[in-house]
Order: sequence, then structure tokens, then C-alpha cells
Amino acid sequence: MDNILVVGGAGYIGSHTCLDLSAKGFTPVVYDNLSNGHSEFVRWGPLEVGQLEDQDRLRAVIAQYRPAAIVHFAALIEVGESVKDPLGFYRNNVAGTIALLAAATECGVDKIVFSSTCATYGAPEAIPMAETHGQAPINPYGRSKLMVEEILRDLGTYRGVRSVILRYFNAAGADPEGRIGEWHDPETHAIPLAIDAALGRREGFTVFGTDYDTRDGTCVRDFVHVMDLADAHSRAVQYLIAGGASEALNLGTGTGTTVKELLATIQTVTGRRFPLTYADRRPGDSPALVADNAKARAVLGWSPRHDLASIIETAWNWHSRSNFPAG
Repeated sequence: MDNILVVGGAGYIGSHTCLDLSAKGFTPVVYDNLSNGHSEFVRWGPLEVGQLEDQDRLRAVIAQYRPAAIVHFAALIEVGESVKDPLGFYRNNVAGTIALLAAATECGVDKIVFSSTCATYGAPEAIPMAETHGQAPINPYGRSKLMVEEILRDLGTYRGVRSVILRYFNAAGADPEGRIGEWHDPETHAIPLAIDAALGRREGFTVFGTDYDTRDGTCVRDFVHVMDLADAHSRAVQYLIAGGASEALNLGTGTGTTVKELLATIQTVTGRRFPLTYADRRPGDSPALVADNAKARAVLGWSPRHDLASIIETAWNWHSRSNFPAG
């Protein structure tokens, strides 16, 4: 079986991708510093602990396992923290990725799947957002991801490195069998926070902004199941191994859900109500972010299989039954 190096594979989306890669016949080799990931989530292949910026360590791991491709998840992801600590985000997300790509090219690995984000687009010019949308990120997190995209494009032009850049929207849900799920500390994502409120682990849920130009005044987001994201990453690996050209692809359902609709679905699925508090808008929140996923369907043959209810059901199953601490 082909080894695939999954950098950041002990984290939320990375661990689910390892599960999916294993199911498709690959051996995922996880490289992670465990600062945000969990060794308990590394269940489908070996774990190599190391820092993203440690080029020598990366080179040794790549030389040992000789991966057919690299899937790169390792990044700081909290937008608010990126505003507080821009240099930390650029050091990890950009300089760390340069170390990874240098080690990869030195060892002859020329196929990269990169975990990017719709935050590279910035404020939406049109909904849904296609890959042709302008890229003008409005925070250091989005800019750090766009910088890596540009580096990958240059490596494609001048060094023959082929890459699939996956820009996803709002990852959510958990492994339907409950083996792994979302576990952040602290937790900042809407669905686990609302489920924690339903479980009585926190006092209610705060909705930020009710005066947006949307159907009910709250933000619209495109929630995509983490196992659908994992499937797309595995398909991107298969596509590159088969000789596919570099691409940048959106990953989302193409369906927008308002915050109020999300909370109503959570209360319906869980059968539990919890207090809601309404507050002013948060700086930087876009009114609506919804993917145009036609290109991913055409290039990878990918389509999301899980709807919002399935996302909530699997997340509820994970958070209500897991022994891992709530964020």
C-alpha cells in the first residue's frame, strides 16, 4: 500500500482523512507536534512527532516512509488569534510550510494536497462563491493560506510540483461510528458549542448579529460534513497519483444555513432546548459564505453525501458519548 504523509493528521479534519485514506487502501503516516492534535486520534497508521518548521526531521521522516504524496493540514486556524498574533500565524502557516515543501522537494515528493480555506476570498462578491472569485483575504489567517497557495503555484511552474488546493467552508460533524470527532481546547466552532449548551456543559449559546441582510438576519454559512471533506482529500491524492494537473477546488455543499436555522436543527435533532443570547456583530464576520462546488464535482467526482441533520446527528453522537473533555 502507498504511504501518504499526513502533516497535522492528529487534528480534526486530518484524523478523519487518515480514516478515509486507510479505507481506500493507503497507509496514512501522521506527522504532528500534538499541540492541537491528539495521539488518541492516530489509529490508522504510524505517528511521527515533530515540529512543522523542523526541516531536518521532516526530511528524515519523508526519506523513511517514501510517501507517494503529502496531505498538509498543519496550521493555526483561529481568525481572531491571527489578528492578535500575525507573526505567529505567518511563522507557523507560511515559514513552517516552506520547511515542509523544501524537505519534500529535496526528497523527490512532488504531489501535495493542501488544506486551504474560503477565507482566502475575503468579503463575498457573489453567492455562491466559485474558484474564479477574487482573493483578497481580510485577516492574517486568510492571507497566510493565500501565501501558501501562491508558493504552490510557483513550485508548479518552476519545479514541477503538482498540487490540489482545497478551499473549504465550515467543517462539522464526526465519524458516524463515533471513533473520532471534533475536540478543540478551547472550542470556538458553532456546532460543538451549541451541543455543549444542549448537554448542559455551558450556559446557553450566543448569536452574534441579527441585522444582516439575510433571510432571518443572522449569518449564512455552508456546513460540510468532515467525512465528506476527508473523502475529497483522498480523492485528491488519487487524482494526483493518476497524473492529474494542479487545481484549486472549493469544498462545500452549495447550501447556506443561517445561524438561527442551525440552532433550530440542533434543538430538533437533540430533543433539547437551551437558552439563546443575542449580541452585536463580531468584526470581520461576513454576512454569507456559500460554496460553488461544481469544479470539485467535475475534477474529483466528489459530491457531499451528508446533509445538515446528518452533520448534527454525528456530532451529537460524538459529543454526548465521548470521554474526551469538552473545550
